[in-house]
Amino acid sequence: MKEDKSTLLLVDGMALLFRAYFATAVSGQFMINSKGIPTNAVYGFVKHFLTAMSSFNPSHVAVCWDMGSKTFRTEMFDGYKSNRPEAPIELQPQFELVKDVVEAFDVPNIGLSGYEADDCIGTIARSASKECNVMILTGDQDILQLLDEQISVVLLQKGYGNYKVHTKDTFFEEKGITPKQMIDLKAFMGDTSDNYPGVKGIGEKTALKLLQQYEHIEGVLAHLTELPKGQRTKIEQDLEMLHLSRQLAEIKCDVPVTCTLEQSHYKINREKVLAKFTEVEFRGLHKLIQEEQQYA
Repeated sequence: MKEDKSTLLLVDGMALLFRAYFATAVSGQFMINSKGIPTNAVYGFVKHFLTAMSSFNPSHVAVCWDMGSKTFRTEMFDGYKSNRPEAPIELQPQFELVKDVVEAFDVPNIGLSGYEADDCIGTIARSASKECNVMILTGDQDILQLLDEQISVVLLQKGYGNYKVHTKDTFFEEKGITPKQMIDLKAFMGDTSDNYPGVKGIGEKTALKLLQQYEHIEGVLAHLTELPKGQRTKIEQDLEMLHLSRQLAEIKCDVPVTCTLEQSHYKINREKVLAKFTEVEFRGLHKLIQEEQQYA
């Protein structure tokens, strides 16, 4: 990371919204306003957002969203994310409301039908990292594959303002592989939350050993005869799924979205934001808008 550069914070909107929703929904605190709209997820989203802005003080910010459940990955594999239930009824009206609130901050909302928020984040991060430092705020470890010299990942931990910040180096220290190798790691072990199996019977420990020794899937396949018979058989039986899982695991960094530094410059209009808070009937959040921040 270069000290003298601008910093763009890319926010995984869905990760923040869902986390905020489930933190309060469990006790039935839906915060239904006078218009009959639940606001608990949006309230928590804004709290996460403003806490992160104050913790990391980026000069630029954009929020990326999933745009429906049908993507190029569901076309490749019917079962992709098919284990996920429909969004709870109290959360559904909050998907549009949260974007409306983000707009009040003059922050870009970015999403593209057919792709996931991760693909938008990956594309913008790769492009922007040529001219500034990039931080990605999410709760999803899949995004760690994007780590490089100019891109760091801020993982949300329990509560507000608790983060685990990963760089390329801290990731290597923890896993013993490079961020790019994480794609092949997921190809071997699969992903239960995204509902693709990888190679049955190969878990994280074995997959890490294979990648540390042979670097990537092609390296493992080139040395199949050297593997213990059990491992070799498992890989041979699930070869097709191994290659498909790799395609599903890889974040696309060339989708047709753009976000310039000019568009994402963070300079909020305090009156506009407070008016939106009043309209949505949020109380207590105005304290999080620091007086020392720059206002338009």
